[in-house]
Amino acid sequence: MSSNEPQILDKAKPQADDKGLYDLLGSTKQTSSDIITDDDTIKSLIQLGQGDKLRQFKDTFTIHNGDRKSDIIHTVGKVALILSDNMHQPANLGIYTPNSDDPIEVTDPSQPCAFTIGSLNLDSVWYAVKTLAEGIALYRQLISQGLSVTVLVSANPFHFNNMVRHFAEVKQVIVTATIDKKDEITKPLLGVNVKAILTIFDLLLSFDNHQTLDDVLNEPDTIIKDLLAEAWGKLGDIADQDSKATPYPIEAWGNEGEVLRDALTAIIYHAQVTPAMAGQCMLGASATIIQQYINAPYALGDKFMPVSLFLLTEGDSGSGKSRTVGFTHQELFNYQNDKRKEHKTLENEWKAQKASTPKKDLELWLLENPKPKQPILLVKSGTIQGFLDNMLIGNTRDIAWSTAEAALFLSGHSLTSDTAKSNISQLCDIWSDGSFDRLLSPRYDSIEQNSMNGVRFTLDLQGQPPVIAPALNDEAMNGQGLLPRFLFAFPDNMNGQIVYNTDERLDAKPEQDPRLQAYWQQCRALLDPIADSVERDNEGNIIRFNMPFKNRQARQALADYQTEKESQLCKGGKLEKYASYARRLHENASRIASILTYFNGRRSISAEDIHRASLLTDYSMAERMRYTDKPQAGDNDAQKLISWLVNYCNRQSVKQLAYSTAQSKVTPKHLRQKHNFELIAEVLESEGYIKIITNGRARTIQIRPELLDAR
Repeated sequence: MSSNEPQILDKAKPQADDKGLYDLLGSTKQTSSDIITDDDTIKSLIQLGQGDKLRQFKDTFTIHNGDRKSDIIHTVGKVALILSDNMHQPANLGIYTPNSDDPIEVTDPSQPCAFTIGSLNLDSVWYAVKTLAEGIALYRQLISQGLSVTVLVSANPFHFNNMVRHFAEVKQVIVTATIDKKDEITKPLLGVNVKAILTIFDLLLSFDNHQTLDDVLNEPDTIIKDLLAEAWGKLGDIADQDSKATPYPIEAWGNEGEVLRDALTAIIYHAQVTPAMAGQCMLGASATIIQQYINAPYALGDKFMPVSLFLLTEGDSGSGKSRTVGFTHQELFNYQNDKRKEHKTLENEWKAQKASTPKKDLELWLLENPKPKQPILLVKSGTIQGFLDNMLIGNTRDIAWSTAEAALFLSGHSLTSDTAKSNISQLCDIWSDGSFDRLLSPRYDSIEQNSMNGVRFTLDLQGQPPVIAPALNDEAMNGQGLLPRFLFAFPDNMNGQIVYNTDERLDAKPEQDPRLQAYWQQCRALLDPIADSVERDNEGNIIRFNMPFKNRQARQALADYQTEKESQLCKGGKLEKYASYARRLHENASRIASILTYFNGRRSISAEDIHRASLLTDYSMAERMRYTDKPQAGDNDAQKLISWLVNYCNRQSVKQLAYSTAQSKVTPKHLRQKHNFELIAEVLESEGYIKIITNGRARTIQIRPELLDAR
């Protein structure tokens, strides 16, 4: 055979695990300058840094791609594109003819592969296209927008779907199409780990019209489909209905357009927390600010009560308490910091005057000039004894303990020691009428008083389930009436639902949200009231305003609510087991109504105020009952089975398992019984958690992919 005749490699079918492919690559060279100059496609690929994926065969070399002579692929003057598999290994060659409309010839059409433009790494976003020209244009546009992308080009357009499936085994692949052609791309790939972006106009045409990818994605007509999730359908809810968190009554905070209602909506959005979490924190902040100014009315007689609140919210670490408090308590923190600075200045002046006072005059001077007391409205940590002592020595009359570590209170020495019952009684007295008696040890010689009147103490606690559960079952805390005075919330967690990376989130500026600005402005106005808006005694202490009912209908509304709860205590009644709780509901309703009314600038309570407040107390009661009487999330058999299936597959790094394996190994063991297992598996399948695949006599359980760990 002369050197001028083309050489033939008989029936060579290079494959990823066949060294024949590497032999062929070894016989290639970099593309020559004349080919680069002559062909825009090759030139573009090299400009985009993809030149290492291009090869040129020797002029006399051809590849035989079949048994027939007509299957010979001539390579003279052509360029070989190195096609990769999903592990980024050379798997095939695409023979491209420069300056020609000829299709790319693939040496082994049966091998799934793609020409990759960009680096095939897991940190980039993978797009799939059908032609080399489209791939180059898309890659150039997206990287010009600062995006990290990889474009997968199907050398053979007819093998596009197989190529996408192959790469989607590793990472989600994005495909694009116009809406009028959506079925052509979505139906063949349904159930594959693919995201489809469907637009009115062609994506590249939109880019040519100076739109960015974000512009296109935010178009109202753009449709984004997760084809893997759609194949499984909507994920159902397998929790017992009674274990779900009670719907929170947002309407209790007023109508849209009102300060408190709008603030609640804004906080839910910016903190990304449940309405219950936001509502509890707002109640805590409002009570802390307003308890120094007013008292709340009873329905019967002319007696009044403090508006202090005891709040208990369950939340795992990271549930959003700190984020929420940052919004609800912002002005409280600012006010307290300002007062600390003022106190420091006054204290320094007092010390200087004391130092300059002659010793013979010092005793009289100290009587006339007591050391300035630091005003404290809010603390995050402490002990019950510490609060009581500071009240006795006159350091504070109005204070709140707000903490995300409820264990400091519920599991602290004060409620677990020999004096727990005494401490509980004192807390109950403070809540009820703002007074307490405390018999002190002789060692407390610095504290002259052993009783106190006119104090206010708000408790705003959040804790994790292991802390809250023992407390709610504590006989002393229930029996002596401490827990019945609390307002409860046990909201579902937000795990997996918080979004950080959208433009909307990245650009959000809560400090500029007019809804929050209005709320903060009102908080500050209440903390720094104008001189004649509150009445003070001779010592400068605020004389609390007894909040009246607006009319008889308002008083009737509270009496009706009190009577309704009493009627539910009869044998077989809804609140039969919760008498001590039920008899405090009307008191908390009056307190909440008074707080929200005063915050909104009104000075009498209406029947509507009572109604709205009772929505919050009824919510609390429903949550307390649910916590005790109803099964918690995860307690039912369907949840136990899916949890076991997911954990098993994650340990084995698989996506499915034999039906018989699951039935024989699942725990708890009662789920292994044939009737139980089949019934529960059917529930899981109907709700989209699993698929049961039958092949002859064998059955396999497939787990919904997003439930499994990414591996």
